[in-house]
Amino acid sequence: MPDANVFMLHTNVDETDGQGHASNVAFVQWMQDAAIAHSSSVGLTPEAYRAMGTAFVVRRHEIEYLRPSPLGTRVAIHTWVVDFRGASSRRCYTIVNADTDEELARAATDWAYIDVARGRPTRIPADVQARFGPLGGPFDAI
Repeated sequence: MPDANVFMLHTNVDETDGQGHASNVAFVQWMQDAAIAHSSSVGLTPEAYRAMGTAFVVRRHEIEYLRPSPLGTRVAIHTWVVDFRGASSRRCYTIVNADTDEELARAATDWAYIDVARGRPTRIPADVQARFGPLGGPFDAI
């Protein structure tokens, strides 16, 4: 796996389904939270995007669930940017049990970079791309 940004959390009661495991909605929320944390860690906070008049918006999520995440599980979400293409970007994730290193899920999100005022895609600036340093990875073709 590439050197990735890591976001830590615990599966909490509000995120569990009828079986006492993290729901699919929780996994998607974790992915979004990890992406925002990674972006913020390189200086591109939600406020910075607002100041630039731009935003990344989700075009597509793909998730392969491998194991459940029961209540109280300590979870590590590894995330990295695979590539940039014009106004698009792909981010990958591996979601693991932080205590056992068992992979719980792997996922990818396709993002579109938009000019908020126009509501239209716009090319991702080189300085934004440089902050993430696309790493490539095992989920390029997920």
